[in-house]
Amino acid sequence: MKFGKRLKKQVEESLPEWRDKFLSYKDLKKLVRLTSAAQPSSGVEAEFVQMLNAEIDKFNAFFVEQEEDFIIRQRELQERIKRVMEDDETGGGQPSEAERAKEMSRIRKDIVNFHGEMVLLENYSSINYTGLAKILKKYDKRTGRVLRLPFIEKVLKQPFFTTDLISEMVKECERTIELVLPVADREQSEQGGKGALVAAEQSVFRNTVAALMTMQELRKGSSTYGHFSLPPLSLPDLQLPSPIPILQ
Repeated sequence: MKFGKRLKKQVEESLPEWRDKFLSYKDLKKLVRLTSAAQPSSGVEAEFVQMLNAEIDKFNAFFVEQEEDFIIRQRELQERIKRVMEDDETGGGQPSEAERAKEMSRIRKDIVNFHGEMVLLENYSSINYTGLAKILKKYDKRTGRVLRLPFIEKVLKQPFFTTDLISEMVKECERTIELVLPVADREQSEQGGKGALVAAEQSVFRNTVAALMTMQELRKGSSTYGHFSLPPLSLPDLQLPSPIPILQ
């Protein structure tokens, strides 16, 4: 699949409020064509570089905002889990079993959604970086200039490309899921409400699987794999498209 179609598909499968935050790939391609046609004029080239910088600013602003929001949400989820676990241990005048079951259901849904959104943000970083690398390659090929190397060196230092914190939060979320979901499953089974909850989680699951598949495709080795490619993605064995354990 050509990158432009893959990007369009990814945007369509992303969260609605994220859709205008991705790379403006078509507009950049138009400027690449104009730049090569206008050679040796530097006016279009300056516009192209200006747009690239504006795109990077857009990525950084969105990524940092999401990252900060995720940090807050992670703390809130941990506090909610802690309260429910403490209520379970103390008993007495604490919330009823029905109330606890409802809260565990809400926590389950929120934590699965949270995990999915963080995976989507990792994918957001990958696909926008790949788009930048590809559009710069087109530019260099059509103009005979060498803009890609210095520009990508700049990109590698940008906040949107630095996903170490998000990756660690994803791992922490998965550890929390292992702790919480067995309890939530038991509570839901007792209350007979598991089916509706799983159905509510499926849309996030589908988007997350789509993001994982895209990241795997973007990062896998190929005949064009090289200095500007993303490193191979390190993931556990994922049998797609079968449901992952957290949705059982």
